[in-house]
Amino acid sequence: MSYKKIDFSKYSSIKIGPELDVYILDACDTKGMKDAYLIGSCNNILIGDNPPPLMKLAKIYDYIKIEDNLLKIGGATPSGKIASFCKKNNISDFEFVSHLPGTLGGLVYMNAGLKEFEIFNHLISIVTCRGEFVKDEIEYSYRFTNIDSPILEATFELNNKGFSDLRVEMFKKMRSNQPRTPSAGSCFKNPEGDYAGRLIEAVGLKGVKKGDMEFSLEHANFLVNHGNGTYQDALYLIKEAQRLVYEEFKIELELEIQILDEEFITI
Repeated sequence: MSYKKIDFSKYSSIKIGPELDVYILDACDTKGMKDAYLIGSCNNILIGDNPPPLMKLAKIYDYIKIEDNLLKIGGATPSGKIASFCKKNNISDFEFVSHLPGTLGGLVYMNAGLKEFEIFNHLISIVTCRGEFVKDEIEYSYRFTNIDSPILEATFELNNKGFSDLRVEMFKKMRSNQPRTPSAGSCFKNPEGDYAGRLIEAVGLKGVKKGDMEFSLEHANFLVNHGNGTYQDALYLIKEAQRLVYEEFKIELELEIQILDEEFITI
């Protein structure tokens, strides 16, 4: 059993969190995994003041390979590495991951994507600590899956040749309105037929700050950290957005970021 000390105020994309010992998962050791929550590169995670035990996949799960005309990717593989591999090998349908931060496990777990381009579109199966599951055995929808075990590997179709630089540019333009200030990505999921950013702006929260945390002026659905933001300040703005949007529109904003704190999760 091994641990790595991680300072989440530097490691997480939103730059919030304490320094914690994180369990390194190099095999499916259920004893080591007990009551632990899996993190990847911490791009859509807000670490609370009372987080659960955390674990992270070991480097042995960072790989990409082609076998039997299938694409197999380890759960710890960064999205940038996936995009580079697909460009080098002229593989189509994965251009969108070049603009999605994170690792393969996290992308699959939340069915990440841009518009109609989602990671599940060409997924065949996954390998987890509970065994292997084909796509039809997994419940999934917009930014949701019911996967409840660490994703060690995913297998994808490899039917289309022709990496598209035009698609890469299209995805770049789609993300051009997103702030570069530290954040955890989109704060809330888009409600059906609407946009979380529009709703946040409509209730007057765009540009509103609490301490160093702010609903960005560039894109209201991004909760950004201007330097010394805290978990409590972030939580205040999140709850305020949910309260005001419900009062005004009777819409319950559902979190897209994951809050790791005893108040929010039960493992």
